[in-house]
Amino acid sequence: MPEPPTLTRRRSSTSPSTGLAYDNQMLKHACVCGNNIVHPEHAGRLQSIWSRLLETGLVTRCDRLRPRKASTQELQTCHTEAHTLLYGTSSLNRHKMDTSKVTFVRLPCGGIGVDSDTTWNEIYTASAARMAVGCTVDLAVRTWTGDIRNGFAIVRPPGHHAEPHQAMGFCFFNSVAIAARILQREHRVHKILIFDWGVHHGNGTQEIFYSDPRVLVISLHRYENGNFFPGTGSPNDCGVGEGIGFNVNIGWNGGLNPPLGDAEYLAAFRSVVLPIAREFAPDIVLVSAGFDATDGHLPPLGGYRVSPACYGYMTRQLMQLCDGRVVLALEGGYDLPSICDSAEECTRVLLGDAPSQMDPSELARAPCHNAVMSLQDAVSVQMKYWPCLQASTKSAVCSFNDAVRSEKEDKDTVSAMASLSMQHQHQSPMMSPPRVLIQQGFHPVKCLDAGRPMD
Repeated sequence: MPEPPTLTRRRSSTSPSTGLAYDNQMLKHACVCGNNIVHPEHAGRLQSIWSRLLETGLVTRCDRLRPRKASTQELQTCHTEAHTLLYGTSSLNRHKMDTSKVTFVRLPCGGIGVDSDTTWNEIYTASAARMAVGCTVDLAVRTWTGDIRNGFAIVRPPGHHAEPHQAMGFCFFNSVAIAARILQREHRVHKILIFDWGVHHGNGTQEIFYSDPRVLVISLHRYENGNFFPGTGSPNDCGVGEGIGFNVNIGWNGGLNPPLGDAEYLAAFRSVVLPIAREFAPDIVLVSAGFDATDGHLPPLGGYRVSPACYGYMTRQLMQLCDGRVVLALEGGYDLPSICDSAEECTRVLLGDAPSQMDPSELARAPCHNAVMSLQDAVSVQMKYWPCLQASTKSAVCSFNDAVRSEKEDKDTVSAMASLSMQHQHQSPMMSPPRVLIQQGFHPVKCLDAGRPMD
């Protein structure tokens, strides 16, 4: 194994802070045609995000990790030896392989690719992909050991589509999955939550952990009954063997009429993601942080309208699960203004700043009918594995504001009942507690009808 990573301290305080991982070497991975319009996963994504974090002073508030490339041994915790040799080493090492299985193709632009989307640069791609993995692994390890409180890996190429033996969807190695495996094997971390909020399903992550009960994988993605890339992520895919119930897919159906936004993502987060995550009680949270559900992405790459503030809110909620041990790794996201805004928002929240205010109209809006039905599909599958959903999913049809109001009034009711119970121990009441509660103005809270009620 490589030597432990070191941190370049940017703050005088010795208390753990937020770690950032970034290296210019990841900018060199590019198609030889140089046309960023043809290839949306380009170096400008990282350059723009890093420039934003520098301009806003966020880099100086963080601890910057010294980057390194992942070793071949680390890559093989999730990928086959042949896959590792093909995409993680130089062409000189490929003499060990059966070259008939090498499937590089000539692209219309004149470049080389693994497929029509996933470009390959013989000189730079392997180094960039290994750097992305090494940065993500080290942030996860340092977060677990307490050297840093949390972290954000500003990396490319992305990883969540990479399967054990297949590169696809701009991805070569599954950085988040490898980090999880190393936490398991080298640091004996018992329970890991991987939350993938990118608009595309993380098929590689699902495959790698499909039978592992120690890694809970929750994916929130556009599905369209299998007709949106990569076509995986059905709610019925919930794991096998010991891992059954530890793969949770919330797959959105219904197209873009209307495009989904904060109201739908907040409903999914509070009614499915958080209840399951709390019951699982992870030791650390790894986020496949794709920002391709933001506004600015055309339908083939997303089509949704989730705000940067919503990503900040979800980050803050995840930080409450395991003493703040949360690591984000950049996945997709191709509209430069929106991904910069989102990365800035998440970094601020990791540092402890309050999330930005979401649009009040989104907080007051109930999720659309298509979203409610999609949530019902997920709940109907997962209910048998996560009984907590029975009590929480009633809020799926509510707006964020109504859900917060309902939760507060439920707590007030419980407090009032507890108070009355204490009084009962000292005196004989004139009427039963339920009638007293009703007379005092406590009533069961019903959410506004915003679609088909949860079963």
